[in-house]
Amino acid sequence: MTADPRIILAETPMSRAQITAVIICVFLTALDGFDVLAISFASPGIAEEWGINRAALGIVLSIELIGMAVGSVLLGNLADRFGRRPTILVCLFLMTIGMFLATQAVGVITLSAIRLVTGLGIGGMLASTNAMVAEYSNTRHRNLAVALMAAGYPFGAIIGGSISAQLLTAFDWRSVFLLGSFATAIFIPIVWFLLPESISYLMRSRPADAMAKINRIMQSMGHRAVESLPPLPTHMPKAGITQLFRPGLARTTMLLTLAYFTHIMTFYFILKWIPKIVVDMGFSPTAASNVLVWANVGGAGGALLLSLLTKRFNVRALVVGALILAAIMVAVFGTLQSDLTQLTVVASIAVFFTNSAIVGLFAILAQSFPTEVRAGGTGFVIGVGRGGAASGPIVAGFLFAHGHGLQAVATIMAMGSLLAAVALMLVRYRESEDFG
Repeated sequence: MTADPRIILAETPMSRAQITAVIICVFLTALDGFDVLAISFASPGIAEEWGINRAALGIVLSIELIGMAVGSVLLGNLADRFGRRPTILVCLFLMTIGMFLATQAVGVITLSAIRLVTGLGIGGMLASTNAMVAEYSNTRHRNLAVALMAAGYPFGAIIGGSISAQLLTAFDWRSVFLLGSFATAIFIPIVWFLLPESISYLMRSRPADAMAKINRIMQSMGHRAVESLPPLPTHMPKAGITQLFRPGLARTTMLLTLAYFTHIMTFYFILKWIPKIVVDMGFSPTAASNVLVWANVGGAGGALLLSLLTKRFNVRALVVGALILAAIMVAVFGTLQSDLTQLTVVASIAVFFTNSAIVGLFAILAQSFPTEVRAGGTGFVIGVGRGGAASGPIVAGFLFAHGHGLQAVATIMAMGSLLAAVALMLVRYRESEDFG
């Protein structure tokens, strides 16, 4: 019997093994969420120990975001060429080594170089897991699964941040990175033994013994084997960045990249600067970590709510609404100067909307690019967009250093989410048809 395994996966209920693959990717994204924010939890201690000012700290806070940009583009493209699973394993290795080496840093330059390497793994992971989840979900639950995968990001920050807050009461900032290294290393054997390669990738790449490999995975996931595979199209587009700018795809690529770039600039301004702002108000580093944890609780709530709403409402409409509300709440965040409780509440609401918009953007990315460029397309948007992530804390740091107050800086940084809403409304959105 000739059948397309992608159609079987798309049209039948998700098996326990498929759900397990999605759950693993949720946890991998949670690792990303903690690993990228580890520097935020550690930043007050770093600033105090090394005596660096806000401008220099802004660079340290952003440097791994530059690595994430490179990793998203480079490793995302490699995931389309060599497979999602091996790319995820490489990313886990880079993240584990990078987090451990951060504990050995002796200065800003050393730590920045180490965080750059760590960022490579984090960026490549996001692109690979987004493609993997989309390709192992059926049509009915794809938006929900991708949104839940992205929701793992704030949950990682919540759990890791809660533990970090306790560690910082007894140890110095290096304990945060040691925790991240240990947690990341645990997932290397989990991925090795429990996460199979994407069938959509195998169908397109057709490696040696492709049918045997595909049938082995299909049967392990509770689906029937096929006797033969449908022939490849006569013209198979190659994986590569240039394919993202072919007719019919270029407009989508550019607008999604612009939307992600400008919104992520707003998102990382508030996430990266919360601990330092709270400490500068006269509160302890532990209190600062707690505010960041509660902000991520808000982000997790926003992610879960948007995930559920995708089953009933248009994803783009949900994201545009979240972007507009995010801009408003980030600006409101800037009006609070000294009340810790109010600051915590408003920060949580602001991150509720900023993160829910990111979750929705991931769902849109998964549907907007075909298999041959899905990881690469996602990686390109995230990678170039990470320029916004990197510039957000840096721009805010220089604005602070030049005498601007919190209200002015927050209002300026909030504009990124509004620009993203405009860009997203201009996207000619059409779901990719190659899931089966």
